[in-house]
Amino acid sequence: MNGNPIRYFVFDIESVADGALVAKIKYPGEGLSPAEAIARFRAELMADKGSDFIPYTFQMPVSVAIAKVDAEFNLVDQVLLDEPNFRPPVIAENFWRGWKAYRKPTFVTFNGRSFDVPLLELAAFRFGISVPEWFQMHGKSFELPRNRYNVDAHFDLHDVLTNYGATRFTGGLNLAANLLGKPGKMGIEGNMVQDLYDEGRLAEINDYCRCDVLDTYFVFLRTAVLLGMITLEREQALIEQTKTWLEERAAEITVFQEYLAGWGRWENPWEEPPEEESSQPEA
Repeated sequence: MNGNPIRYFVFDIESVADGALVAKIKYPGEGLSPAEAIARFRAELMADKGSDFIPYTFQMPVSVAIAKVDAEFNLVDQVLLDEPNFRPPVIAENFWRGWKAYRKPTFVTFNGRSFDVPLLELAAFRFGISVPEWFQMHGKSFELPRNRYNVDAHFDLHDVLTNYGATRFTGGLNLAANLLGKPGKMGIEGNMVQDLYDEGRLAEINDYCRCDVLDTYFVFLRTAVLLGMITLEREQALIEQTKTWLEERAAEITVFQEYLAGWGRWENPWEEPPEEESSQPEA
């Protein structure tokens, strides 16, 4: 929307289990295929924990969407990494290389400190990607990018809303987005990604990732209001501006049409309600 430098990377990641790794670590010598190993691990997790979501240490990124946002909180662009190939090593390399190329913008996530960022750190480890600017092992602890309280490096909205884990944010990003009149989940949730990937439905995973990033951006704007970084009036102007931005691209990126169709109105309690026209006939 303008030529200002990018200040924030608002991003989300979708990932799937590495079945060969699961088979080797969890079921050595049993001759399970990757698909069989994943299915067995998921069944065990469901029986034990009530969730079949495989830990991130066994996973690889298959979709990363990034909203590039400038210092004035304008949404400048949204991209999918390594489109249209979506190769895990290239996704990870593009993510970290892009962060450095844009002069280390602040990461903005919703609960990304416990999943998205660790997964991308592990991907860098796995694929041999050097990121000394992120790790900075010999700096002062409170200045390190990975320090939990360093919001200049990573602004985790979930941390803000839970006072760094002091409370539980039941409902997650979906609830936060709906509080603001935004669509939230539109038929796909994170626990469905593995099955969608196995069925070859990568386009749907990417659409889901794109929409999660949009929700995260709008939650970011309201959090900025909460923290006094912008005014409510500025936030509302940015929302309308972004809606126009989405409308202009909806013909090319069709999931934006679905997102706009689910767009609601945030009821501003500080606005005077419109006066109702009288139904009484004139004398």
